[in-house]
Amino acid sequence: MAGSGRLALWSVAGQGWVRGSGPAVLSRLRDAAVVRPGFLSAAEEEILSGELEPQLRYRRYEYDHWDAAIHGFRETEKSRWSEASRSILQRVQAAAFGPGQTLLSSVHVLDLEPRGYIKPHVDSIKFCGSTIAGLSLLSPSVMRLVHTQEPGEWLELLLEPGSLYILRGSARYDFSHEILRDEESFFGERRVPRGRRISVICRSLPEGMGPGEPGQLPPPC
Repeated sequence: MAGSGRLALWSVAGQGWVRGSGPAVLSRLRDAAVVRPGFLSAAEEEILSGELEPQLRYRRYEYDHWDAAIHGFRETEKSRWSEASRSILQRVQAAAFGPGQTLLSSVHVLDLEPRGYIKPHVDSIKFCGSTIAGLSLLSPSVMRLVHTQEPGEWLELLLEPGSLYILRGSARYDFSHEILRDEESFFGERRVPRGRRISVICRSLPEGMGPGEPGQLPPPC
């Protein structure tokens, strides 16, 4: 399966950060699973990580997530940002979300330790809507998507620090997604060593939920 360089693997022309089981799945998810490398400058990465660190450092890493989907993490919801960070998040909104989409007011921040990982899961529609968009900080990682009914159909995304990933529609509902643990972290033949990874995740509003409604922390992404 994914990670074996001897299989007939395909990648999007000119995009060395997306690979899949064949041209059909790449075509199907071309606009539903998107990676934009270099979305953040080095200075912008420092702005975000510097703003998040004081809030994260007093939290302990956890090893038992409420739905058993995640290992070695700490997380929070954040709604107040500095002006510089708000400007970055506004760029995310413009890049990932349509004009008719409303975003959840709180941004989900997930901090994975170097040995941490996220198991395959499909997000519940009660926590977030049809689009999620995440900024990756500190460490590269590999996200794998696998079709829930046809496990031979898969896609992998190389998420380098400063990159933005976007999952929409079919990629959200028909495919599970996971962040590979360090010992499994390969992108084709390329080893992608895992370190500590912070993701800053914006989510569209679930259908029928008002923007101010509180809720349980969402599934990991």
